[in-house]
Amino acid sequence: MRLRGCGPRAAPASSAGAGEARRLAPPGRNPFVHELRLSALRKAQVAVMTLTLFPVRLLLAALMMLLAWPFALAASLGPAEKEPEQPLALWRRVVDFLLKAIMRTMWFAGGFHRVTVKGRRAPPAEAAILTLAPHSSYFDAIPVTMTMSSIVMKAESRDIPIWGTLIRYIRPVFVSRSDPDSRRKTVEEIKRRAQSGGKWPQIMIFPEGTCTNRTCLITFKPGAFIPGVPVQPVVLRYPNKLDTITWTWQGPGALEILWLTLCQFHNQVEIEFLPVYSPSEEEKRNPALYARNVRRVMAEALGVSVTDYTFEDCQLALAEGQLRLPADTCLLEFARLVRGLGLKPEKLEKDLDKYSESAKMRRGEKIGVPEFAAYLEVPVSDTLEDMFSLFDEGGGGKVDLREYVVALSVVCRPAQTLDTIRLAFKMYGSPEDGSLDEDALSCILKTALGVAELSVTDLFRAIDEEEKGTITFADFSRFAELYPGFAEEYLYPDQTQFDSRAQTPPAPTPNGFCTDFSPDSSDVGRRPFRKKLD
Repeated sequence: MRLRGCGPRAAPASSAGAGEARRLAPPGRNPFVHELRLSALRKAQVAVMTLTLFPVRLLLAALMMLLAWPFALAASLGPAEKEPEQPLALWRRVVDFLLKAIMRTMWFAGGFHRVTVKGRRAPPAEAAILTLAPHSSYFDAIPVTMTMSSIVMKAESRDIPIWGTLIRYIRPVFVSRSDPDSRRKTVEEIKRRAQSGGKWPQIMIFPEGTCTNRTCLITFKPGAFIPGVPVQPVVLRYPNKLDTITWTWQGPGALEILWLTLCQFHNQVEIEFLPVYSPSEEEKRNPALYARNVRRVMAEALGVSVTDYTFEDCQLALAEGQLRLPADTCLLEFARLVRGLGLKPEKLEKDLDKYSESAKMRRGEKIGVPEFAAYLEVPVSDTLEDMFSLFDEGGGGKVDLREYVVALSVVCRPAQTLDTIRLAFKMYGSPEDGSLDEDALSCILKTALGVAELSVTDLFRAIDEEEKGTITFADFSRFAELYPGFAEEYLYPDQTQFDSRAQTPPAPTPNGFCTDFSPDSSDVGRRPFRKKLD
């Protein structure tokens, strides 16, 4: 299974993109992985800074937050739902100025000596919503503290000592996990504020909904665009020689990022306010189209690609199974194409046995695009042909349906490795005893990992203790039970992308202070995940 390069296809004409190429190719790097390697000189620097400047910076940052607390407490007294007075009283303007100065001092103490601001920030009456991207770290809070804009936060945050008081000052929109109707209420509150004529503070929203490594812009959640009001795109850049800022689901943890960043002599951040984007009538009716077009504008300003990867793909990439997906896996692209065909993995899971039986009956007979479309019960399209090409490694226009079923099983249940392998043995195994040879095992594991090349010789020999030349699922299952870490030892012993520091993302709140509040993103029925930071 591999990605085959192909030229861009023209997009269908629309009010926002007629005639432009719209090939959403996968990024060169997995956007949810950040690898940080320190040279010997950098390690020496971190060691010295840890004993000298780091504790001083940490103490100063804590003192600045404590200093800001009484001002925020005084200014946040009163009902949060009350519309802010216009114009602001003199004492409130003074408090706002002091809090911005204290927060800027805190960032300066942390090493952010230079915060470059480009463009013009539109007033609330002109753009009630600010959309920020890419979202890559909790340091993205810098523009929030510089503007004192409102944000969307989980309701539990207001109960955190000191931090909760500072949050209440900026009058955030709270989303409650316990209230099943909270997302709808949040959208209504956003609309109410956005249509107040500039009486409320602007709302800052990170539409990606999760942290990435800034190599591309992933799918924007539609929540910020549902009100159908003009938004001002804001792009963030961190032009530092060493990237200690990025905090993704696989890579350095939150505390390590804080430690390494405070141990740098100097950190830079650029905040660029792009022109206000006013939606067309079509975009007002279609928030997803509005989100895509704003993302395109921001990607062009950043000089990066766009991809239809989502937060759900992050869950797939970092699922806790015995076969952890590599950083360059094709399965993220496969999952994107499955959604592009209108197929939902959560609904397809119950039909996996039906798909596998149909593929098994063909006994490896390969089929073309029309038969593939009929098998999936979808029309032939560019998206279908892109998916077909993932499995057409030789470019001969034929694919093996069994590979599609294996890939679909991984996408539907990424943490259930043995269930996928059992399904594959049923399709590839001999009719007599269900055994298979090394070539078949290689095909199964390459597809399950979404890679083009993989050596399984050592693994096969370790399982085939009797040297029969074939193995059964019982042999594989018994071996996996005895050696649960077999993949790291036999399949990718020298690779670093399968880092044990990978952390499982939480479904309800994909980042610290900008949860997605789209009505169609219900948490009902999702399996619980561990929090990103214990």
